[in-house]
Amino acid sequence: MSTAQAAPVTSQNRIELLQIADAVAREKVIERDTVILAMEEAIQKAARSKYGMENDIRAEIDRTTGEIKIFRCTEVAEEIENDATEISLAEARERNPDAQVGDIIAEPLPPIDFGRIAAQTAKQVIVQKVREAERERQYAEYKDRIGEIVNGIVKRVEYGNVTIDLGRSEAVIRRDEVLPRENFRQGDRVRAYIYDVRREPRGPQIFLSRTHPKYMAMLFAQEVPEVYDGIIEIKSVARDPGSRAKIAVMSNDSGIDPVGACVGMRGSRVQAVVNELQGEKIDIIQWSPDDATFIVNALAPAEVSKVVLDEETRRIEVVVPDDQLSLAIGRRGQNVRLASQLSGWDIDVLTEAEESERRQEEFRQRSQLFIDTLDVDEMIAQLLVTEGFSTVDDVGTVEVGEIASIEGFDDDIAAELQNRANAFIDQRNRELDERRQALGVTDEVAAVDGLTIEMLVTLGEAGVKTLDDLGDLAGDELIETLPDAGFSEDEANAIIMAARAHWFDDEPEPAAEAEGAAEAEPKATQE
Repeated sequence: MSTAQAAPVTSQNRIELLQIADAVAREKVIERDTVILAMEEAIQKAARSKYGMENDIRAEIDRTTGEIKIFRCTEVAEEIENDATEISLAEARERNPDAQVGDIIAEPLPPIDFGRIAAQTAKQVIVQKVREAERERQYAEYKDRIGEIVNGIVKRVEYGNVTIDLGRSEAVIRRDEVLPRENFRQGDRVRAYIYDVRREPRGPQIFLSRTHPKYMAMLFAQEVPEVYDGIIEIKSVARDPGSRAKIAVMSNDSGIDPVGACVGMRGSRVQAVVNELQGEKIDIIQWSPDDATFIVNALAPAEVSKVVLDEETRRIEVVVPDDQLSLAIGRRGQNVRLASQLSGWDIDVLTEAEESERRQEEFRQRSQLFIDTLDVDEMIAQLLVTEGFSTVDDVGTVEVGEIASIEGFDDDIAAELQNRANAFIDQRNRELDERRQALGVTDEVAAVDGLTIEMLVTLGEAGVKTLDDLGDLAGDELIETLPDAGFSEDEANAIIMAARAHWFDDEPEPAAEAEGAAEAEPKATQE
């Protein structure tokens, strides 16, 4: 088609094109240039349909006048492999004397008259590109807003999942992020917490929650000025959504009571949060750097008479009066479960009667152990237990004077007890060592620091018999194999590295290798 036959783009059409681009950019809140680029791509696609898909067709829209220019681009090449996209150097220099290999020659094409199919194709391209730009804008806007509370209007509810209109974006509250017994209808206003923003094939997905622990913390920040200003700090939150929650707070100003400030005058502040969470009961707890004190506070309203902490396993035994047991545990274990989540400790609750009975049983078992192993009467065994001795090894390894200092004992009794303890330990170790050898655990494994004879037998029973077997384990596997050893991860890894040491014994040192190479080089030269 010659230039004279082409349907020219009128000035009015050009202005309308730019007006459309401006309107779409404003409506979708995206850059005007993004819309024009989408239009250019749509025109290119329509032009390829007319002039041939094999051609490299490019379109340009003047940002000021709206004029559309269409070009067929070919690359200058020494050897032509594709006539549609390449042109010889000689032919290129007929059009441009300065053309060089690798240059792009743009040949103007006449404007095209969009048919119905071409116009529909162009429209689809523009809609797709504008939608992609809108999704990118939404993702960029919300990806840094995780942790904020937003307000929106319910757009639809499908299978318990609620779609929220945030104005320029949509978000989703999944069924498990909605409070129990909470029902939404189209048009309801909703407040929720942004906990995740992801890129999805159909666009950015903004995920909201009304059950997230941090949602409660953010609500308190909105209702309590001292929390918003950082004077009061929320240390942790534990929730049973829709039922009950505990929140631990501390004050950075000794003159301000953190619990009182969060409760507010006549409970006004905490009541506002309770109303937002559909009546969820909230216990506000004074946080303490002392774990025992904090856990006692967290178990409120139950009274605690005694606590015993095991810091290695982060377990704590809490002893309560008999009449406080149900209060401490709570309905279906709710109170102790929330206190455990709040503090990060595993909590075992015992009554005073249960604890007393357990202590008596432990006392009886330890006394019986000494009666059986040391061949002593019940009174001496009970005296040893009372003084804190719990195993035969304790008796065998302490100073004789420490045993002699027990009321009713003297040096002779102490020496005799220790001799009996050591005789028992020696006999036990011999039997264990025979067992270790029978299992095939090598002497090299027995020589590894940190492993006792009991551990060696346990390893043998688990099939770990050589240094290679031990070296092949990971730290957590060794801890799992020897659960009673009480190893930390670092200790377990140190034992495994000691077992692997022989793997590196045969490797020559870098300095020795270099020296050997230097000696070999002159000999080769002489030859």
